[in-house]
Amino acid sequence: MTETTFNYKATFILDTRNREETPEELIEGLKAELVAAGGEVTGVEDLGKSDFERAADRRYTAGNYVQFLATGTANFPAAVLEALQLNTLVSHKMIQKA
Repeated sequence: MTETTFNYKATFILDTRNREETPEELIEGLKAELVAAGGEVTGVEDLGKSDFERAADRRYTAGNYVQFLATGTANFPAAVLEALQLNTLVSHKMIQKA
């Protein structure tokens, strides 16, 4: 019996400060993390760098926003959040059914 798959939209804010890699390289690495968590990435959109309305830290006032469209099983969001828990590249994460 096959498991039911769902469509998800994952939005991440990347902290690119003090990184030597380009945003494209960082996005590819994040895409690999999603695949390793059991998802299939169907689309990627780099929304670019944007300032925060309210910055909690005055040294971190802007982030690079990225949206992924992916398919995965019901445990895919939890697996992604667990995999990215200690990743310092991703400062904010949001995964929702699309």
